[in-house]
Parts: sequence; C-alpha cells; structure tokens
Amino acid sequence: MSVPEWVPIRADLRGFEPYGAPQLDVPVQLNVNENPYGPSKATADDVAESLRVVATDLNRYPDREAWALRTALASYLGHGLTADAVWAANGSNEVMQQILQAFGGPGRTAASFTPTYSMYPEYARNTHTRWLTGRRADDFTFDVEAALALVTAEQPDVVLLASPNNPTGESLTLEAVRAVCDAAPGLVVVDEAYAEFRRPETPTALTLLGEHPRLVVTRTMSKAFAFAGGRVGYLAADPAIVDALRIVRLPYHLSAVTQTVALAVLRHADEMLARVAELRETRDETARWLREQGLEVVDSDANFVLFGTFGDRHAVWQGLLDQGVLIRETGPEGWLRVSVGTPEEMTAFREALVTTLETPSIRQENA
Repeated sequence: MSVPEWVPIRADLRGFEPYGAPQLDVPVQLNVNENPYGPSKATADDVAESLRVVATDLNRYPDREAWALRTALASYLGHGLTADAVWAANGSNEVMQQILQAFGGPGRTAASFTPTYSMYPEYARNTHTRWLTGRRADDFTFDVEAALALVTAEQPDVVLLASPNNPTGESLTLEAVRAVCDAAPGLVVVDEAYAEFRRPETPTALTLLGEHPRLVVTRTMSKAFAFAGGRVGYLAADPAIVDALRIVRLPYHLSAVTQTVALAVLRHADEMLARVAELRETRDETARWLREQGLEVVDSDANFVLFGTFGDRHAVWQGLLDQGVLIRETGPEGWLRVSVGTPEEMTAFREALVTTLETPSIRQENA
C-alpha cells in the first residue's frame, strides 16, 4: 500500500509501509514465534466464566491502573517485585512505545544494535526520537566493547537490548547488561520477550534491578504463555520509572476484558508454561537438523531458529510457502527464521525445505 499524495500524512511517515508479518491462511504457520499449543479446556473454561462475570460490568470503565493484573504479574516474576514496580499494556509493543513517549522524543536519542527487532526504529520514528544503530559482531553476538564505545560517544537517552535477541536468539550475559547500565546516562531497556525459552542456566536481567534504578526489563504474555491474541505486555522497573509511564499512558488503556482474561491465564501459569521445555528441545533438534543439511545456524535461546545463508532467500521462502509452510523472511540478508511448532509442523517444515532446496533453480542460486 502507499498513501496517496492528497492525504496530509506527516512528511516523515510518507513512503513507509505498515509493519507486519504476512498473515496467510496456510496449514503450517511458523513465522511469528507463537506458542503452537493453545490453552486447555480448564483454562478456557476459567476464561469464559471470568468473562461472563465481568460482562455485567462493561458499562463501567476498567481499573485504569490494572492493579490486580500488576499484582499477579509481580507475583509471577518474583525477585521481590511488587505491583508498583510492574506496568502492563497492550502487548510489549505498547510498552515500548510508552517508554519512548516518556523518555525519548524530540531532541532525544534511542539506540540499539542490529540485527535486532525491526520494530525498535519504528517506535523511535513514531515518537520523534532520533534513532541510532550500532552493530553486532559478524557472528551476530553482542559486541560489548563496540556497544560501550557507541554509548560513551553518543550518550543515548534510551538503549534497547533484546535478550534473547530477535531474530538471532542470543541471550545477554549479566556482565554485558551491567556494563551498558554503567555507561548509559539514561534508561537501559532489556527486552526479555522470549525469556521463558532460555536455557535453564541463563540468568535474567531482573536480578539487576536493585543495582541499577534506570534499568527496565520488559516481558510479554504473547510467547511462552500462548496468549498472543490477548495482547498483554509488561515491564518491571523502579516504581518511579513506572510512575513516569503513567503520565503518557492513555486513559483506561487496558480494557476490563483484557485484564480479566490475563488474570485467568495467570491462574493457570504452570499449565500454560508446561510445554516450554518441550519447545526448547524441539528448537535444539531443529538447529541440529538444519546443520546436518549443511546450513548455517545461529544458537538460539528463544522459540525460533535463524538459518541460512541463501543467495536468494525469498525464493526459498516462497518455495516453502508453495508447500503450505510459512516462515519469516527477516533479519540479515540471506537468512530466514523459523518458529518452533508442534512435531507435526516441524516435520512438514523439514520435508518442505528439503524439497525446496532440491529445486534446480534454487540449488544453482545457492551453490
């Protein structure tokens, strides 16, 4: 789509396309890092009953502070957190946008290190925040020295660090996070959207909140919690940071329905997260299999695998799609990302990839 010339859109938005992965009706959808296992009947019944109860009060505005939900999220996160140190919004996207509304803006700078989540520069653009791009190492690992050099030279107001990183899957060490926090003059945001999928020994930046008052750790219920359709993201930070976000949030930004359903899902947290270990195993099996095919694979702590490299990655992506398998054409040129699905979905992916790579035109292009 393109905005017609007669539409008086902001000049800095003209020529841009809306963000979004393809939403296609195909048998195997492995492109947006969803949890392939939906809620059980017990959870669904709890959600339905909770909605029945709240439906009688929908003529009233919701709790604009989402206090019960924030209390439940604090309990889930642990680390001694309380509700006043937690904030929730409509997906981690809104959380990030609120952060840049409050701490970015005209005359301010946000920075991150590519390849990383492609929405970060859009949050900056939408809030009139100067966007600064650093680079990771050639193997996509986080280059601490290069990052510190950029932070020291540019003094960004907000530094965004994804851990595990999307699309590469790398988790940051606590030493790396500490180093950036020590060097940064403003907020350091560690985006832990895929935290539950990390290997068990991998630490969380939540443990550093007491050391660094300008550290923010964001999470989401969309991934491990199998709640992508519910749209709930949240963060943990010093209560003073949370209070600053309350200034820019829209009134009643989380509906009563959203809060009620999220609370019901959190009551079943153990069940919702029960498949995480299985998905980790499937992720690692997928990585091993891809390497056996002679492909390059980036080690991942998330529920996806980045693999390549291809002379014409779009042709490979299209070849999979033609067989009913949708993955993601994202990240560095020549690489593709596949989400971890059910065993049946991963079998379909493997079969489709083998068939695609045996296509004469693709074999020649990627030789």
